[in-house]
Amino acid sequence: MSATQDILAFAAAEHILPDSTIAAAQRLFADTLAGGAAGAASDEAQAMLDAVRGWGQGDEARLLGLDERLPAPSAAWFNGFAIHCLEWDAVHEPAVVHAMSVVTAALLASADRRNGCDEAAFLTALAVGVDIASGLGVSASGAMSFFRPATAGVIGAALAAARLEGLSSEQFADVMGLAYSQAAGTMQAHVEASIALPLQIANAARAAIAAVDLVKAGMNGPHDVLEGPFGYFQLIEPGDLSGYVAGLGQRWLIEEVSIKPFPSGRASHGILGAIDNLLRDDALEPADVESIEIAAPPLIHRLVGRPYKRDMTPAYARLCLPFLVPLMLRDGIIDPRCFTPEHFADPALMALGEKVSVRIDDNPDHNALAPQQLTIRSTAGFGLTEIIEANLGSPVAPMSDAQTRSKRDLARSLAAAGCDARIFDNPLAYATESP
Repeated sequence: MSATQDILAFAAAEHILPDSTIAAAQRLFADTLAGGAAGAASDEAQAMLDAVRGWGQGDEARLLGLDERLPAPSAAWFNGFAIHCLEWDAVHEPAVVHAMSVVTAALLASADRRNGCDEAAFLTALAVGVDIASGLGVSASGAMSFFRPATAGVIGAALAAARLEGLSSEQFADVMGLAYSQAAGTMQAHVEASIALPLQIANAARAAIAAVDLVKAGMNGPHDVLEGPFGYFQLIEPGDLSGYVAGLGQRWLIEEVSIKPFPSGRASHGILGAIDNLLRDDALEPADVESIEIAAPPLIHRLVGRPYKRDMTPAYARLCLPFLVPLMLRDGIIDPRCFTPEHFADPALMALGEKVSVRIDDNPDHNALAPQQLTIRSTAGFGLTEIIEANLGSPVAPMSDAQTRSKRDLARSLAAAGCDARIFDNPLAYATESP
């Protein structure tokens, strides 16, 4: 069989998930719902809600964290946006794919319009979808031009939804083909720190539901969409699937997904985590900082090395180390409520931001997020250098129970009044019980 056929067979097969995979899926799903509920109440999500309402009336699926229902494709769109808009969603770092985001948004809509589903079936669909989306990412061999969380995410999410909705294995190739045919999203939105980034996640979630619906309606799609002459690895990015498919069903990639402790671009977390540790250990006095120099792989510089701007947007600030570092030094936390024009124009934050520099090191890997080097010099001549081998929240540097509770509590405080308590207290029941 071809690698594409191997992936389709994996997507449709019966699976009994290992206990470690179930635990990872439950932990990451809880984290994703919490961040999504916070994002749903954000100014950005509320601003785009009127547009989503205008696409059609219906009550198939819930909007995450809100007391409102819309047709499943519209709900998937909104929930995908909500999950990613605060940059607080989990990511498979080697793949550079926020696989939980698109897959979760699609599966929530799918489960709702089926009036609930079996918990084991939901978790298996989630693990399969995240695996495929992440697998496409780890198979890539070049720097991103297209926005991989959306282009890989839509394929994983569509196959996950097809599985949850009980499509036949023969229909999965058409689902993949129609998902690929709707794949969209480029890195230009990241370069410009545009709100189009979460919109690309939203579009992928809606496209995943659309692909399933079109196949259920009798539509077919192209089949050789990963390896064909105009397939994913020819048009979107170069890559080789052989290494990924060799471990299908044996190495579950959801177990390798990292949780974000801070609501900011993942590329900022190595530095923010190191500063957080220094503050907790009383090894750093913010008032004494003379300069902060960050030496990092090309991807770090590209994603979060942008300069501080007094008139920046929240989307820009979430991807700007010269703003995030001063905020962490000042508050010991990254709070989305500080992403406002008043804080951007704060003279003290601006002065600290001018002391932060990000330079590219000699790492040849265009997908690497580590290692990084943080050098802090004080006004008294004191110097401190930290080598960051892993980002906080990754499998090799997991968040503590206290850090996990802190994130959950902050997300709960940001969620809308009247938000369904199960999102934070029993997330799997929220997803699978009859809504």
